[in-house]
Amino acid sequence: MRNASAAKKEGNGIKKRKSKQERRFFLLGLLFVSPWLIGFLCFQLYPILSALYYSFTDFNIFQPAEFTGLDNYVTLFNDKYFPVSIKNTAVMSFIGMPIGLVVALALAVLLSKEVKGMPAFRTIYYLPTVVPIVASAMLFLWVLNPEYGLLNNFLSWFGIRGPSWLSDPKFTKISLMIMDVWRCGQNTVIFLSALKAVPKSFYEAAELDGAGPVKRFFKITLPYISPTIQFLVVMGLISSFQYFTQAYVFASVSQVGQSITGGPQNSLLFYSMYLYMNGFSYMKMGYASAMAIVLFLIVLVVSFVAMYLMEKRVAYDVE
Repeated sequence: MRNASAAKKEGNGIKKRKSKQERRFFLLGLLFVSPWLIGFLCFQLYPILSALYYSFTDFNIFQPAEFTGLDNYVTLFNDKYFPVSIKNTAVMSFIGMPIGLVVALALAVLLSKEVKGMPAFRTIYYLPTVVPIVASAMLFLWVLNPEYGLLNNFLSWFGIRGPSWLSDPKFTKISLMIMDVWRCGQNTVIFLSALKAVPKSFYEAAELDGAGPVKRFFKITLPYISPTIQFLVVMGLISSFQYFTQAYVFASVSQVGQSITGGPQNSLLFYSMYLYMNGFSYMKMGYASAMAIVLFLIVLVVSFVAMYLMEKRVAYDVE
């Protein structure tokens, strides 16, 4: 009996020591993770909850928030600029973004070839990504100038009269797409790393079976890099729904006769731009918060649908 009670006390002592050690490790873990945790609470969770609260109020920073219920959301869906901003954003998300990814993939395929001087070409194609986006937009204001711009001068060599890229509503979004394609170096590098991971034995076996380059690309390359494509598509959709800087710079050059910063006939009025104007130009913070919540819901739904549609076509077990 004494041995049993002694063993029981010893077991309780071990458990007590373990619990103390576990608490100590837990506190140490909290200490190490606290910088991120504080940053998350202060700069992510709190702003999100604040935006949700202010979306139900009339708030302009200088006066206390006044609860108005769903008025901001009702006003938003009756706002004549709301469908315009959604339409412009959708064009860049579902047309401009895929075009940029296709060009990035094509460049990655070319840059994956083992030829002399390839590191220099890879550096050249990546350099535009290093240039700050505002500086890039200012550069393209000159490149796309209808009178002395580099692009229209190039087209004139072939007898083609270039359009007014920045003042014609039909070409303003195409101008942004051209600039985004020029800045596709980051996606190109990601695609390039995915292509380098494809086993060469796959291509050798397919070549022995008589498969040509096109068939090898669609039957081997695309399935193998499909997880990378899925990642870039989802991230591209999230980014394109927040399209702002380039469009804001382009729209700033054509403000004559415009009531808002939306470019020619509001063809450059993207959702994030309209949100920014309501919040910081018109000081309607409550209304801008409602727009932010709606944008969050739209991005959430679009991302979920994209993931669901692509999940069936993504091959995680190619080997």
